[in-house]
Amino acid sequence: MAVLTQPGSGPTVRPPRDEEPRTPQRRRRRGGNPAVTFAGYAVLVFFALVFLYPFVIQLGNAFKTEPDAAANPLSPIPTVLDLSSVQRIFEGTDFPLWLGNSTLVTVVVTLGRVFFASLAGYALARLRFTGRRTVFAVVVAMMAVPPVVLLIPKFLVLNQLGLYNSYAALIVPVLVDATGVFVMKQFFESIPASVEEAARIDGVGPFRMYWSVVLPMARPALITVTIMSFQGSWNELPHTLVAVQDPGLFTLPRGLADLVSGSLGKGSQYPLKLGAALLATIPVAILFVVFQRYFVRGANEGAEKG
Repeated sequence: MAVLTQPGSGPTVRPPRDEEPRTPQRRRRRGGNPAVTFAGYAVLVFFALVFLYPFVIQLGNAFKTEPDAAANPLSPIPTVLDLSSVQRIFEGTDFPLWLGNSTLVTVVVTLGRVFFASLAGYALARLRFTGRRTVFAVVVAMMAVPPVVLLIPKFLVLNQLGLYNSYAALIVPVLVDATGVFVMKQFFESIPASVEEAARIDGVGPFRMYWSVVLPMARPALITVTIMSFQGSWNELPHTLVAVQDPGLFTLPRGLADLVSGSLGKGSQYPLKLGAALLATIPVAILFVVFQRYFVRGANEGAEKG
């Protein structure tokens, strides 16, 4: 509170800026226009409904009868609740086999991507070697390459090496991801180098420094890469088209594509197809919901230095 003294008069007390009376105009300026706020939320709710409605339709059609789904495909409410399509998924298709293949491939690919991405990211962030900037530039450039242009080269390489139509063909070519390397490299650079000084004085080598000192601090980035790797591997379809042809090696996306292409015979088979797609979506949805806050935090921290 300021005290002002004028000649010939007593002291005048002037309230500080924060204690000045708030006029209606000032309150509106701080709180914002209610109409604009309402319109903004209305737009967000509208687009959220537009985004979620296809999933609602998928859920509703998965529990419809075949005639009901064919007559009312856009209705999210089944006329009669029917669970026979779920039973047919496990008894009339190779869904259990596809699920097992997807689980195996996804777990191995996710572990491999997390390990190699963190290892390469630490090397690019901390080790000083000739060509480091060039290597990082190549990694960033690979992020801009559409995956579809690599399908034919992948097929030729796999066929030449004798890996075609095997689990190795599903796993080895996708063990490293440029996006994961980029995220981990940016996150490691956000960690102060002083953290490693004490360990370096004690004679700790580069790999032990990475494994024991820096990696435990990178949990948000590791979770981010884990979610991206799991989701990308679980939903991977184009690579499986050029890697395997044996139905016994089909993953869930390849098996679902086979169902959609009409392998079950005549009829739309909407309940069965959408039910299988719904079951394939559940693991990724659960993983993302559980680790969402780590995913957002890791993505933000990894992009700060981008």
